[in-house]
Amino acid sequence: MTLQQEIVGNAMQMAVVNLTPGQTVYCEAGKFLFKTANVSMETRLSGPDRGRSGQADQGGGMGGMLRQAMGTAMQVGQRALAGESLAFQYFTSTGGEGTVGFAGVLPGEMRALELTGNRAWFAEKDAFVAAESTVDFGIAFQGGRTGMSGGEGFILEKFTGTGTVIICGAGNFIDLNPADFGGRIEVDTGCIVAFEEGIEYGVQRIGGLNRQGLMNAVFGGEGLSLATLEGNGRVILQSLTIEGLANALKKAQGGDKQGPTGGLFSTHAG
Repeated sequence: MTLQQEIVGNAMQMAVVNLTPGQTVYCEAGKFLFKTANVSMETRLSGPDRGRSGQADQGGGMGGMLRQAMGTAMQVGQRALAGESLAFQYFTSTGGEGTVGFAGVLPGEMRALELTGNRAWFAEKDAFVAAESTVDFGIAFQGGRTGMSGGEGFILEKFTGTGTVIICGAGNFIDLNPADFGGRIEVDTGCIVAFEEGIEYGVQRIGGLNRQGLMNAVFGGEGLSLATLEGNGRVILQSLTIEGLANALKKAQGGDKQGPTGGLFSTHAG
């Protein structure tokens, strides 16, 4: 069953989810806003693939319990390494229909993605807000060279299964398909919110090690690299980067860490 939800608000949106009796939705810790009294709340370390009713007890005996514990520990370890929340909160409607509200942590938009089981979705860190229990949340690690060059792209959230997943980002969203632009687009690494499986993600250097390349890196504000997205599929970009927001706030407080040049000489620690 498709999750009944509505995205409301403008500058900082929130998702209002209506649950049918017995239906479960889960969120990353810290994204919950409100719920009706007939919706139960439970916090678990395990992801939904091990949290669905009955699965944890199948497989029998100490062996099954050990496999469950090791699987949970692996999930928690991956999330800790990625800097994600260690726990999920699960909400289930009992005794009738219920309502739950969720929101992101930055001013910006939210988007509900429908997974059919054919294509996974990848998203930037902290983009995940909430999902049906039929959607599996995982961590995807980009290759070392690509990830270390791209910064934000090293660790991605991965959503598989079927059902609705709700994501958030900063500023306004724009939907693109690289196939409409010759098969390839180049993007500031901090502007990527999410993309479908089948889109090839990479990182390229801005120009060469020449005068113009150094000018781009030092004065352009983009550093040495851009993200590349190639293929045929949906891509969601955001108009505001977290680093840009952080630097604007520091500048407003009289503590501009970028200095007059920005780019390569920025002292923003991320």
